[in-house]
Amino acid sequence: MMNYTCPSCKKENTLDLDFDIESFICKSCSVLSEKGKIIKNVKKPTENVVLDVGQKGKIDGTEYTVVAIVVKKYGSSVFWREYYLKDKNLNDAFLSESSGHWVFMLPKEIPKKEFKFHAEFEGKNYRWYESTPNNIEAATGFFEDKLKFTLANYKEFVNGTEMVSVESVGTEKNFLWGKHIPKSEIRKQFKLHYMPNYTGIGVVQPYYLNPRELLNVFAIVGLIISLIQFYNTVSRSNYEVFNDRISFESVRSKELISKSFELKGASAPLNVKLASNVDNSWANIELSLVNENSNEIEYISQDIEQYHGYEDGESWSEGGTNKEFNFCGVAPGKYHFSINAQKQGFEQLGETYFSPDGQKSFVYTGDGFVDVIILATADKIAYNLTNLETNDSVIYKELQQAKDFRLKNPNFSATIPDTDSSNPNFAIQAFWEPVSFWNYFIIMGIMALLVGLNYWGKYLFDKAKWENSNYSPFNN
Repeated sequence: MMNYTCPSCKKENTLDLDFDIESFICKSCSVLSEKGKIIKNVKKPTENVVLDVGQKGKIDGTEYTVVAIVVKKYGSSVFWREYYLKDKNLNDAFLSESSGHWVFMLPKEIPKKEFKFHAEFEGKNYRWYESTPNNIEAATGFFEDKLKFTLANYKEFVNGTEMVSVESVGTEKNFLWGKHIPKSEIRKQFKLHYMPNYTGIGVVQPYYLNPRELLNVFAIVGLIISLIQFYNTVSRSNYEVFNDRISFESVRSKELISKSFELKGASAPLNVKLASNVDNSWANIELSLVNENSNEIEYISQDIEQYHGYEDGESWSEGGTNKEFNFCGVAPGKYHFSINAQKQGFEQLGETYFSPDGQKSFVYTGDGFVDVIILATADKIAYNLTNLETNDSVIYKELQQAKDFRLKNPNFSATIPDTDSSNPNFAIQAFWEPVSFWNYFIIMGIMALLVGLNYWGKYLFDKAKWENSNYSPFNN
């Protein structure tokens, strides 16, 4: 424990360390004294000063005590703060803060090799960043050496998140090695409530994400994904999981639930093929793939159309009797199809009524007519509703009876016969295909893009970091 009484204000200043001091600046009156002799008043460090003389904190596992604080000035408006530290063995260290960016620095033996634009230190090459003439603007605390208020010069060299600097005051030189230290670490170790905000990019501030580390991680992930993709591809071939021929009549106005089938392995496309004997006609098949474990449903509707004929002495055709599509990225599990279908010959327009005996249907076409269909023979006659009662009183009476019967029997239904008997059914085949390469290439592409963007971002970051240097590697 060291007690030092200010020769000016007689206030006692204490420090939990004991070493010989050459200069002392009183915390109370800011008077500089040397060996007990009053020299002058010195400006007190205040702006953005967050540590106090005597405050303790750990850096890299070593506890340090703040023994002095110096604010240095470059030009008329650039300031930075230096905190002088000592550990319990009285080894020196420094914390330098500028625009919210912190650097932890240690004194080192100056290399014997002279350097001009580069500095070599412990096997690393440091690029010259800047030479900064400066002088002391404010100070307080305990100093082993005599404070020099004359113009000093820093020559700084940078390598990523590390730097070395040479401080020259007259003929005296001091060599320092430093590294970036997060302000969150300073806040935590010194138990601070306030920290200066970041401004710009620090001289040794690290990029947010190391591009090489990201590349290494993605390379490992990409290799694992490639091995899994290779295994899934060679271990499974395309095989049929469903094959059935279904009559249109069985799914007319109702859904058919197919038998279940199981898909094993990794997610992959489910290829579905539909076929129907359309001939100058159409069919529509609605298919829902139902996951029996999760009840998730994927729905699709497909039209199968085929038309042909002769025009101007030439034959023409369009469409076909088959349709093929995929349910993409289907996960393994137990599934079934929910099937509904329509075709030409099942068409109904407008509102339909059935006679009470179920032998006739009355279909309003929406254009002032009603189609009367004899269900047993599929014969159809169109009647004009305007004069139906006059022209065919029997049909008019039956239509009225059908309306009344429907009101009393809402659940009654009858089937209009199929007028296209040449196309009675349709076929469904489903194949569990090998694992798709689409997801593989998408993932690999996204990882490659992220790595590329990260390298580009680091380039822009480093370029901005060196903007204030006259020796930027980005200058032409």
